[in-house]
Amino acid sequence: MKTRLIDRYAYASDASHFYLVPKAVVQPITVDEIQRLFAVSQELSIPITFRAGGTSLSGQSVSDGILADLSNYWRKVTPENNGETVRVEPGAIGAHVNIHLKKFGKKIGPDPASINAAMIGGILSNNSSGMCCGVVNNSYHTLKHLTFVLPNGQVFSTERKEDYDRFLKDCKEIASSLLALKQEVEQNEALVARIRKKYKQKNTVGYCMNAFLDYDHPLDILTHVIIGGEGTLAFIAEAVLNTIPDFPFKMTGMLYFDNPAEACNTIAALRDTGAEALEFMDRASLRSVEDMPGVPDFIKTLPEQASAILCEYQESTQERLDAKYEIAKPTLAKLPMLFEPIFTQNPTEQALYWKIRKGMYPSVAGMRAKGTSALMEDFTFPVERLGEAVVDVQQLFVKHKYENGIIFGHAKDGNLHFVVSQSYATPEAIALYEKFNDDLFDLVLNKYDGALKGEHSSGRAVSAYVETEWGPEAYSVMKRLKQLIDPHNLLNPGIVITEDKKCHVHNLKVMPIVEEEVDKCIECGFCENSCPSRDYTLTPRRRIGIRRAIKRAEMAGDHATKDALLKDYAFDGIETCAVDGMCATNCPVDINTGDLVKRLRRENHSSFENKVAVGVARNFKWIESGTRLALWKGFLLNKLFGQQFMPKLTSRMKRIIPGMPLWSNHFQKSAIRELFKAGRSAPGEGQSVVYFSSCISRMMDGDGVRAFLSVCKKANINIVLPDQLKGTCCGQVFSSKGFAEAYKFTANQAIERLWQSSQEGKIPVVLDVTSCTQTIKSSRPYLTDANKVRFDKLIIHDVIDFAAEIVLPQLHISAQKDKIAFHPVCSVQKMGSLDQLKRIGKACAKEVKVPEFAGCCGMAGDRGFYYPELTKAATKKESTEVKQETYDGYYSTSKTCEIALSEAVGKNYESVMKLLDEVSSAKGG
Repeated sequence: MKTRLIDRYAYASDASHFYLVPKAVVQPITVDEIQRLFAVSQELSIPITFRAGGTSLSGQSVSDGILADLSNYWRKVTPENNGETVRVEPGAIGAHVNIHLKKFGKKIGPDPASINAAMIGGILSNNSSGMCCGVVNNSYHTLKHLTFVLPNGQVFSTERKEDYDRFLKDCKEIASSLLALKQEVEQNEALVARIRKKYKQKNTVGYCMNAFLDYDHPLDILTHVIIGGEGTLAFIAEAVLNTIPDFPFKMTGMLYFDNPAEACNTIAALRDTGAEALEFMDRASLRSVEDMPGVPDFIKTLPEQASAILCEYQESTQERLDAKYEIAKPTLAKLPMLFEPIFTQNPTEQALYWKIRKGMYPSVAGMRAKGTSALMEDFTFPVERLGEAVVDVQQLFVKHKYENGIIFGHAKDGNLHFVVSQSYATPEAIALYEKFNDDLFDLVLNKYDGALKGEHSSGRAVSAYVETEWGPEAYSVMKRLKQLIDPHNLLNPGIVITEDKKCHVHNLKVMPIVEEEVDKCIECGFCENSCPSRDYTLTPRRRIGIRRAIKRAEMAGDHATKDALLKDYAFDGIETCAVDGMCATNCPVDINTGDLVKRLRRENHSSFENKVAVGVARNFKWIESGTRLALWKGFLLNKLFGQQFMPKLTSRMKRIIPGMPLWSNHFQKSAIRELFKAGRSAPGEGQSVVYFSSCISRMMDGDGVRAFLSVCKKANINIVLPDQLKGTCCGQVFSSKGFAEAYKFTANQAIERLWQSSQEGKIPVVLDVTSCTQTIKSSRPYLTDANKVRFDKLIIHDVIDFAAEIVLPQLHISAQKDKIAFHPVCSVQKMGSLDQLKRIGKACAKEVKVPEFAGCCGMAGDRGFYYPELTKAATKKESTEVKQETYDGYYSTSKTCEIALSEAVGKNYESVMKLLDEVSSAKGG
């Protein structure tokens, strides 16, 4: 249980525009703990809300009671029946489930845009659908079995036949009442007709009323109202889902029309051709991405009301895809398009089309004014009136002065999304929002008889309107259902069933202006899966959320809250951030929270600390030599007293001196003598390179350095060492800690020395640690004007590119391995070097494993030596995956990352140059 202020405020936000601070945050691990949690809730009359990924856009995963966070556990995924079904727990990320199913050619039915962050608990509780699955393959229709815990503590599973009889016996009142509700619904012909009509299109408002028509046994009825129940009826412990084919062959085209009506009037015809995806985009949404790299210039010249539909066909074989497209051609030819459509199977072009479609929300969100939220809502309209509805919503934007509103969505299902910028900072702003909502809801319900939520569920956003949409008879059934299952109204109260008819304008999230990185954040949570500290302290979203909470407390004059948050933020927010920047790779508005933390570290340093750091940078040669000497003494002590002497000694010392780094038995003796001997060798006839061996390699990676030298010798490549190599550093150690002046000094010094050693840029420079390569390549803004000119003329290679493009062609692979595993360090991902790494692997081994769950190891240069819990948490998923098999070798491109993975996997990770050395010989040798 977490009750510190920082933990409570960290979970006060989800992806929605609502904000509630929980009384406590708990992270239950077992069903027994869930049952005890329910008992405590009943005893103390404290509400519980279960949260998985927290990607909800309607506010159903925030609470001022107990918030039960499932994201750190409950992650099991087990494909069964050759992938025909998959067993999942609520904390498993949707995309991760699909990764497990990939080898079977299968995927789960729901495909929400947030699938890379959304977890199964939320996907089921919100009856998720998405771009392609429609209403046929949503959570409700692809559920096979469910295991759940009721508020009374009873556990049932539809997988166990005996539970059907046990439910009738142990929950007699619930079972009989469910049957009575079913009978009441079935006897109401008008209600039956309304239910059938509502579920022909996407609808996630209220409980799944179709369960009373689709199922006969009360346990099955209850199971299917739990789906889409938004966590108000039960805790979902496990589900078995039926999977669907993941079609490998796709054909994608972008269709442009003169106006929304013409575009939307084609939906039915396109749907009948078998199109899997039909994504609508209005002119404003197209305009929002027209400056995105790769977007065709003609987008800017489209007519003022132009609209587009992204159309995609999918099939299991190329032949079936070709046949489907041939059948569709006559229909396509009759459509009133502005241009003849061009369909493509080129993956790059297809990716661009989907980038256009998916880039609209982040584009608008990134451009919004500071202090505002990116409000995204979704509605369902009758498909045959979709064009008319688009125009009506656009007119509401004009009426209420939403100047940057855009409309897009899943036209195949009549499901539209819109995005506007909205402030909740003043009563006037809230009043404007309320008036807009009133007009919008009136339009959806009274003019079109649509659904207020097609995908995002009721939440706090529309629970007050459930009765308005469904009518009093259906709402009465829902109220009695909630009262039956949760009589004390303690399970996510106020969601679906509420007495607060203004809940959509209460508990709104005010976005104070804090700082650049914070102000851009939309708190979607997409970053969290990439964060190495996600299971240890805070995630990027929560780090930013706490920054906002600190600012809110300051604005309110609540100094006690502000001081308490700042105190704990020093460790949770700053010290344990790996500043790896991997969060930015998944962030829709390109926030690198690592840059924020670096700046905070920089601002927290005193002038004395900065002077010390500059002094260390200027005398780094002696620091390096001293570290080598300390390591040598450690090796000696281990030799004298046993291999566990140094790990135990440093661990004990750390209890007394928290800043003491821990020893790793994966440290290696330096090869500095061999390195300088090679640098003094007379050059041969081959190509020369400047070998910038990193300070880490020079201090503790003797095998890596020796392998680099050996491989270069085999490839007939001459080694040139930078002048004054000892003490030369890329500056990463200072940059990551926020010592700006020290970093500037080391970066400029490194460029000057590389400039001299490379004969003013004539000889390529090679670095043997990928993170150091990225640091050097990113250093230009910190260089003097003279060094910027030198930097621009330098040819800098990372060890991966050097090995793949220059070394590999010069080697004879004479001893190829069977199976190897790679750990691609963060910089490999960020610099786009993964394909080159795979190229090396394919040349050196018959089978190459790049873990699907490879991520930042949390070492962050040296931070893992000080906070080993960070690396342990960061490597948990990847190490679990790698341990499933045994490999002939384990390789990476950074010594400290190799140490972290070696500790986690229990196998020795080595430099990729060691791999090349092991499998190669000189050509003709």
